[in-house]
Amino acid sequence: MTTNYSWTFEPIVLIGIAVALGIYLRRWQRVHAEYGARGASVWRLLAFIGGLLVVVVALVSPVDILGEQLAVMHMVQHILLLDIVPILLILGLTKILLRPTTRRLTRLERAAGWFAHPAFAVIAYVSLMWLWHIPALYDAALRTPAIHVLEHTCLLFAGSLYWWYLLSPIRSRSQLTGMGPVLYMISTKLGVGLLGILLAFLPTVLYLYSEEPEHWGLTHTTDQQLSGVLMATEQSIVMGIALAVILIRMLIEDEKKTQREELYGSQ
Repeated sequence: MTTNYSWTFEPIVLIGIAVALGIYLRRWQRVHAEYGARGASVWRLLAFIGGLLVVVVALVSPVDILGEQLAVMHMVQHILLLDIVPILLILGLTKILLRPTTRRLTRLERAAGWFAHPAFAVIAYVSLMWLWHIPALYDAALRTPAIHVLEHTCLLFAGSLYWWYLLSPIRSRSQLTGMGPVLYMISTKLGVGLLGILLAFLPTVLYLYSEEPEHWGLTHTTDQQLSGVLMATEQSIVMGIALAVILIRMLIEDEKKTQREELYGSQ
């Protein structure tokens, strides 16, 4: 069977991306004109645009169609929506860019209660990844477009919530401090990494792909195992880089705090 490399050009996805880009660009231009790079730097702009481009890759490019033919490409789609898109979009934000909505976000956090706690973000991230890899749900997403959309929405939500507590430019009552970010990420790495290892070493095929012709010369078992390897590897790389960046940021903040204490202590 010939592998399908067509683009989907889903109108809802394209309209959503266009609206998000328009709102962001308008706000970025205003903030940049008033505050310069401190409030809206070029690299923040590029990060946000990069996040939207990754959405295009995940949901509009051939990756979306290939995800219905190959487990490894389905995993690529999951990784993009769960980690890469949220990371880039959140990195595109600053306190000043978010200033019109900061109070609303604070009120929403208070109203959400425990659901706005970092522990819930970890549970949502890990449990939704496991949930959508249950064969019945995984296959339902392959068969039914509406369930596939729900799957993508759940992963994007879980990823955005998870990375928000690590990368948010707004300090909140749920802010992770001390070794909190390290424990936060390690617990997630163990939970999702275990699923990747399970898929990588499972000798039987779990999903509908086994009923379809093989693609790229991959057996269905190899395809599924590659998806598991990709998941486990991506978790190690992304989480490792994020941990390194967070630890460096913590050291810089501690150094600044020490300098401030020395400065004011000497006066």
